[in-house]
Amino acid sequence: MLLSLSFLFGGVISLLANTSPSATGSADGPVRIEGVMLDEATGEPLIGAVASLPGTQYYAMTDIDGLFVIELPSSLLPADVEFSLMGYTTQVIRFEGSKKVTIRLHLEAQMLEDAQVIAYGKQSKMSITGSISSIDTKELLKSPSGSAAGALAGAVPGVSTVQASGQPGAEDPIIYVRGSGSLTDAASQPLILVDGVERSFFQMDPNEIESITVLKDAASTAVFGVRGANGVILVTTRRGKEGRNQIAVNSSFGLTQALRNLYGVSSYDYATLYTEAQKNDNPKIKNSELAFSPYVTELFRTGADPVMFPNVEWNDYLFKNLAWQTQHNVTMSGGGKHAKYFISAGFMHQDGMMKQYNESYNSNFTYNRYNLRANVDVNITPTTVLSANIGTRIGVQSAPNNYDIWRNIMWCTPFASAGFVDGKRIYNPNNPFIILPAQTSGLDLYYDWGYNKNTENVMNLDFILNQDLGMLTEGLTLTLKGAYNTNYNASVNREVVGGDSAYTPVYVGTLTQPGMDISNPLFKNEIVYRTTGVTGLHQPMTYGEGYWQGRNWYLEGALNWSRSFGKSDWAALLLYNQSRTYYPGAYSDIPTGYVGYVGRLTYNYDKKYLFDFNVGYNGSENFAPGHRYGFFPAGSVGWIISSEKFMKPVRFINFLKVRASYGIVGNDKYAGDRFLYMPNSWAGNSGAINWGTYQFGIGDTSGMLTDAHELSNGNPVVTWEKCSKQNYGLELKMFDYRFSMVLDVFFEHRWDILTTRNTLPSITSVKLPLMNLGIVNNKGYELQLGWNDKVGEFGYNINANMSFARNKIIYKDEVIPNEPYMAETGNSTGRFYGYMFDRFLQESDFDASGKINPELPTMAIGNPKPGDVLYKDLNDDGKVDGDDCTYFGWGTRPEYVFGVTAGLNWKGLSFSMQWTGATHASRLLSGEYREPFGTTNSRAMLQYLADGRWTPENAENARFPRLTFSSKSHNYRLDSDLWMMDGSYLRLKVAELGYTFSDNPVLKKAGISSFKLFVSGYNLLTLFSDLAEIDIDPEQYTGGEGSSAYAYPNNKIYNFGINITF
Repeated sequence: MLLSLSFLFGGVISLLANTSPSATGSADGPVRIEGVMLDEATGEPLIGAVASLPGTQYYAMTDIDGLFVIELPSSLLPADVEFSLMGYTTQVIRFEGSKKVTIRLHLEAQMLEDAQVIAYGKQSKMSITGSISSIDTKELLKSPSGSAAGALAGAVPGVSTVQASGQPGAEDPIIYVRGSGSLTDAASQPLILVDGVERSFFQMDPNEIESITVLKDAASTAVFGVRGANGVILVTTRRGKEGRNQIAVNSSFGLTQALRNLYGVSSYDYATLYTEAQKNDNPKIKNSELAFSPYVTELFRTGADPVMFPNVEWNDYLFKNLAWQTQHNVTMSGGGKHAKYFISAGFMHQDGMMKQYNESYNSNFTYNRYNLRANVDVNITPTTVLSANIGTRIGVQSAPNNYDIWRNIMWCTPFASAGFVDGKRIYNPNNPFIILPAQTSGLDLYYDWGYNKNTENVMNLDFILNQDLGMLTEGLTLTLKGAYNTNYNASVNREVVGGDSAYTPVYVGTLTQPGMDISNPLFKNEIVYRTTGVTGLHQPMTYGEGYWQGRNWYLEGALNWSRSFGKSDWAALLLYNQSRTYYPGAYSDIPTGYVGYVGRLTYNYDKKYLFDFNVGYNGSENFAPGHRYGFFPAGSVGWIISSEKFMKPVRFINFLKVRASYGIVGNDKYAGDRFLYMPNSWAGNSGAINWGTYQFGIGDTSGMLTDAHELSNGNPVVTWEKCSKQNYGLELKMFDYRFSMVLDVFFEHRWDILTTRNTLPSITSVKLPLMNLGIVNNKGYELQLGWNDKVGEFGYNINANMSFARNKIIYKDEVIPNEPYMAETGNSTGRFYGYMFDRFLQESDFDASGKINPELPTMAIGNPKPGDVLYKDLNDDGKVDGDDCTYFGWGTRPEYVFGVTAGLNWKGLSFSMQWTGATHASRLLSGEYREPFGTTNSRAMLQYLADGRWTPENAENARFPRLTFSSKSHNYRLDSDLWMMDGSYLRLKVAELGYTFSDNPVLKKAGISSFKLFVSGYNLLTLFSDLAEIDIDPEQYTGGEGSSAYAYPNNKIYNFGINITF
């Protein structure tokens, strides 16, 4: 069906093209050029090929038989007519008059023969039998994000990301390739290599990057052995090319805006809702017992006293709506026969969201990044090439010292302070007229706390020697590579010695009329201030500093051989690599090291039958001799069906390949642990603190005798975690390469997963040894469709992809639960655990005396009332308890990821956009995202919790329970699917509109070959998201994931820029 629709689409365009004004002639006397366009190699007619006269409206498109007719005014003669088709070499022929012609277009070999980056080398796209996807620098540069990885999800099939933070300099996403194949998402991170060396690329300048390639199946990753179990991301930097020297200048200016804007209720609504909660628990409560008396509530409503009873929205008060971002880059490249070079220098500045008040220092989040790269290739001899890569990055990140500001901003009540009034900082945490514990204002979280600054200096250095050994045997080359990486971090912390003055408002009546109620008309409500602190902020600041560093090196030696014998093409690789990393997290005085051997043999016959065999042999320090080395083989086959004779009549199929692969990869890592096989470790004790033996019965029982205790157990037989991977793929190109499709289906089986025993008591005195215990299966598919075409001077393309990955825990040494549904075994990793929400109790569930219907299951709630949560009794035992908990929802990592990229170009005008979507992902509202008034019953109340609460009037449509203090532990503090939110979304990730001036006489006089103006955006629009509707970014976390749930908000970016090429 899809093929038929695509064929019909192409035919309709052809029909429209051949009935265009270009075929109607001219008053000057038409010149008729007609004929047929054929494939030069096969003689088959070309459908949808274009004959056009550049710079005019005259063109024609071939029909299903390859025929075309174009009529031109005689005044345009002689005419240089251009004949073109996507994937074929364009021809230009001069015509002096009417003529019938046969045009034979040559298929560009690069359509199939372009080199594709693979593990330890390159290979023609046609002959690849593994599952590989890539994205080039043109697409990366369209994203104004500060991280080069910001737009990978949706652009590269099989890749999903979770963007936990948008803080300047810290907006790096968490990346997954084909989901999670281990027991935890943290153990499923891919290997990232830059120019073949393990490095991060997140803060690289995108102008330095040539392409990003993702290796997904075992045939692609087995050669990495220990490091390739979770997929591999290869980042290739740009290099100089032989030809004219070129200078490019890129500059952009943007505004960033937060995607998460959680607002609390106003002071009046807070008082009203607090009273509602108190009356829900005790309908007979007296006004004098209310936290907010009716008089105070009315003061909030009228705003009569904005100093003593203020209404401050702290998000608006502390954070700017827009923040500044700029990026600038200059690249120079070129070279001749003997040397080529590429040089890039970049600078990026990001401002944060914090507003500046009276501080004498910059209290904002900021980030300045300086990137420099130089890649040089020198032909020392006709057979010897020496390459050197130098990459450096300096990042200076500043942040205010703060009290977990992105979390605790949800503590801040609107009446805790009036902020600054007439230059005075109002401080009123214990308002005597509000019966609540001490209040927190937004200024309390960071104002006058000082700041910290971290400077990171990273340097990467590579030397590569390529020696042609053709004098020994044809096609043999030797590659030697050495890399050295170092990073040095320096942090500075400054704190204010003397705080700024704080002004606490006090009514005169409080001082002169003690005991008189504030509502009494005689009460004197003039305000005076009690002052604390030091006037002015120009006080000395403390100074503290810290330093840390890291370095590592990598060595590689390889022999490559490739040669053709008739119809047989052979290629082989033998490689040895070794690496060492200093100052690791565990046993920091002992460097970590890896040793690996790699082999690859590739064969294809007649460019139709493809075979590939890879093997990796790796050693790890984590395992004992006899278990230290792992052998990781993989094999793949491919068949280019379109090259068979029986496919020749099928003219609309240009390329069809099927492929399959199977292999085994390994993993030796677990949460940074090292030397897993070592004997049990012990720690001594001086008898003063921590561990030892208590002196029971012999005097000072608070002290401890000198002793030793066991720290951890080793496992001498622990060995590699292993994963078998199967992949089956299909690649299709049709309609003269306009239409493309790639389909991959994969199955993964991971066993001997490194983990600890789960069936031992939860409290032990030692760290348990790691064992090969877990088993997890993972499966999924990836589909990519594309259409790329050009009609005259109008070009367009659209590409869509969908990825799916789901895992299943087969075994994890789990304690057998009381009920089968309580087991994690059989579920996917990352799901939430808790009770299942049934409904809210309604008034009909109670009799006239207020007693609950006895037919309902009993729950651990002292005094149930309408609006409380009724959980499901899963085992039907008549009560809701811990045996009714189960796993629910999806994980935080989406199972389905969608992407659509589209582009239009006409002459110098271009437009492109990237949509990214995800589904089968969940977020669990927890902590500050869930509990009204917080754990102290005196914190902020989020607006969406107020809007969705149960009330008698909203009983049928309520999203959240009634407001209560007495039943909080039952309604709000138990994890259940009541608090689960759908994490699905569709987002306009990147969009760019630009115009390029080229071949302009004025620009040429200035030495400018092209000049581009553009506007672009990032995260511009979010659709179909339940979370976005309540101002929560669906890509971020919501409370149940630790500190990352309260990170700096992700950003929307509006950007303007220029590109100038000399």
